[in-house]
Amino acid sequence: MSAQALRVGLTGGLASGKSTVSQWLRDAGFEVIDADRLVTELYQPGGEGAAAVRDLFGPEMLDESGAVDHAKVAARVFSDPAARASLEAVVHPLVRKRFVEIAAQARGVVVLEATLLVEAGYGPGFDLIVTVEAPCELRLERAIARGVNPESARARLLAQGDGEERRRAAHRLIDNSGDERHLRRQVDELIEELKRLAAGR
Repeated sequence: MSAQALRVGLTGGLASGKSTVSQWLRDAGFEVIDADRLVTELYQPGGEGAAAVRDLFGPEMLDESGAVDHAKVAARVFSDPAARASLEAVVHPLVRKRFVEIAAQARGVVVLEATLLVEAGYGPGFDLIVTVEAPCELRLERAIARGVNPESARARLLAQGDGEERRRAAHRLIDNSGDERHLRRQVDELIEELKRLAAGR
């Protein structure tokens, strides 16, 4: 029987560089699963996520095909923290369940990329949690530079919190406060470590 895949959680706040790191991990041959993509799949017609949203907020939150209307749900939860918490309470376990199913079939290294990986309670069950970090002001500059509305960027940073819980839970911290070479060096070291850990299982 083949060894179970090494399960890695990759997290980091807005414009931290998490997407760049995840792409480099893909390039290294690892299977990287985007939590947002899993949510999109769960929101398709007949999906468990679509059923959960319908039960929570009513059938008007689904479009004619039975898929979740993202715009309507976003409008519903954006200004209502209680509604957002209710949505997260039903969707996060579904995402975790789907990742566990995928990981059970994977070999080598399988990575879940999720902004709120720790805060959503995904942490338990991972062999390694990696967070990509950079100062808040630098992340704000980067977000604005790539076209995010300044007010929206500030609101998203605020909603994501100070990241203390994320950093405390992480086994590895990648510092992205420098240039791309500085980041690449750390990711190359991480890739080698993950290969060693996977080979030793």
